[in-house]
Amino acid sequence: MAHPPEKKQAEEAPRRNWAASVGRDAGSVSHAAFARAGFNDPALVLHWLEIAGADVARIARPVRFSSRDGLLTLIAEPGAALFLGYESRALATRINAYLGRDVVRKVKFVQGRLSQALPPPSAPRPAKSLNSSDPANSYRGPADLKAALQSLARWRMPTT
Repeated sequence: MAHPPEKKQAEEAPRRNWAASVGRDAGSVSHAAFARAGFNDPALVLHWLEIAGADVARIARPVRFSSRDGLLTLIAEPGAALFLGYESRALATRINAYLGRDVVRKVKFVQGRLSQALPPPSAPRPAKSLNSSDPANSYRGPADLKAALQSLARWRMPTT
């Protein structure tokens, strides 16, 4: 007797023209961007404030790294490049100590303007009072639940 052919589960083809989650592609895109600048390990860029210290991080940032000759290129404020040139060996030592291996052998400074980091946004605050027509005021039920709804409604309202 002949057996019916087995149904093979078709492999799911990748969907086209569908939005994907940002997290799925963010890692590969950011890795490619860091790799184009020569940073195979993005720790140097991401933890620059901790590595260089607040004074140096305020006036200089890493731009490019050449692993072939160990050359780290930093963009620095125009007046600061000369000052930092005297500190380049100490800075290279600090970077290598943070990374745990002797990676940076020479530091090169390029003069340019740094984009200033934006200050963190202020914390949101609830509105002082509710609008009299807000639906949270017309709730008929337990007092605790009504108070919670009114609190949520105050957070929802824009502060003036």
